[in-house]
Amino acid sequence: MPAGASIRGARVTLTRGHTGETVFPPCYSVRTGTYHLAMAPTREAEELLLIEEADAWFEYLEATRGQTEPRYREVEPWAWARLGQRLRAVRTKRAKLRPAAAA
Repeated sequence: MPAGASIRGARVTLTRGHTGETVFPPCYSVRTGTYHLAMAPTREAEELLLIEEADAWFEYLEATRGQTEPRYREVEPWAWARLGQRLRAVRTKRAKLRPAAAA
């Protein structure tokens, strides 16, 4: 960590010299210039669908992890059906998004 830097939560603050003036580091996009600005909404929607898909898998794992065998046999079919339902919804949204991106 640079001299004069301190971490407060998720924010890094830097102090300048002896004055103690607080300076925030500039915010740069990680992907600046990697895609055309007109594609930004489509890319954001795709990223949100990826997050939704991952959330569906985590919900399945959360429901089934650490269960006793009888409870697992009871919960797993429900969790698997719920996962399938959520993944189908994601695929449907993704299919609707592709024609919009091509337009």
